[in-house]
Amino acid sequence: MLLPELPNYMVALGGAKFIGLHITVFTITALLSRPFSGKLTDTIGRIPVMIFGAAIGILAGVLYPLALTISGFLIIRLIHGLSTGFKPTATSAFVADIVSSKERGIAMGYYGLFTSTGMAIGPMIGPYISEHYGINGLFYASSFVSFLSVAVIFGMKETLPEPQKLKANLFKVKWDDFFEIKVLPVAITFLLTLIPFGIVLSIIPDLSDHLGIPNRGLFYSIFVVASLFVRLIAGKVSDKHGRVPVLIVASFLIGVSMIIITYAQTQAMFYAGAIVFGIAAGMNGPTVFAWNIDRSDEKFRGRAMATLYIFLEFGIGFGALISGLIYANEVSRFGYAFGVGAVSAFLATIYLIVFHIRSLRKTSKV
Repeated sequence: MLLPELPNYMVALGGAKFIGLHITVFTITALLSRPFSGKLTDTIGRIPVMIFGAAIGILAGVLYPLALTISGFLIIRLIHGLSTGFKPTATSAFVADIVSSKERGIAMGYYGLFTSTGMAIGPMIGPYISEHYGINGLFYASSFVSFLSVAVIFGMKETLPEPQKLKANLFKVKWDDFFEIKVLPVAITFLLTLIPFGIVLSIIPDLSDHLGIPNRGLFYSIFVVASLFVRLIAGKVSDKHGRVPVLIVASFLIGVSMIIITYAQTQAMFYAGAIVFGIAAGMNGPTVFAWNIDRSDEKFRGRAMATLYIFLEFGIGFGALISGLIYANEVSRFGYAFGVGAVSAFLATIYLIVFHIRSLRKTSKV
């Protein structure tokens, strides 16, 4: 809901030079909170962590209208980052708890289906709400939606066996709490494929303006809708034929979509880039999460999910930051920014191919 309107809001606050930073600061807090959310998910339970993350969304929506300066706005973005630092970590662990190993791909497809539906609806209605009720009305609407999320969570049952009570020492994190080494190949893949996503989040609204598209959130809606049609199929295929082959195709298509957007001089080509990007994202998301669960220890599922999200934040944050620096409100630089996304995606493709070949060799030796 918020993303399409935040760049203009930053300009109104005098922050035209900081376009992209609203994504970066959001991801910084999310990243720093991951070790804590992972540890708490594995100790006090999935439900409390989910409630806390969603409640931050309520708080942020109320605080945004109070931001009268660009610095105040960015501070609230930092606070808002806690929502995605906690909620998805616990939610994905919860989903992993309730599905069998043979159906992880399809289960993550369903999970991604509903996530993507929300991501499709949000950018469509956000600009509408802002136009008719003002930017503050949009902020309050986002707060209300977060409240509905909390209401749903209260009706769910805890899946962690014997959850502990919240204690101060649970907030002490060690190096082991930051990373689950077993899922490192998954995390590297996710980082490289999400740098393009950070670029898209940061400068697509400006490219939409340049191409004369009135709704700055239309690209997001198109790519998310496109992803809906392949998520369940990709999840099912990965359950049957393996995660890595699906991810190789997905990462390659992400690179192709970046090239299409780079050379988009018409709205039709721009929409084509959104569709290819959506198909690739639909293949990538559920498969990465299923692969992450495959490689994780059941006792440290929250830590494994936190590790994946740490790399997610690095990827999106770096993509948003580098694209903002390269673009710098110069239309002629759009291509260079999306070119970085293409390179990152193709690096992921190469990494996965090498990983797959090595895995096949190990299997043949056994």
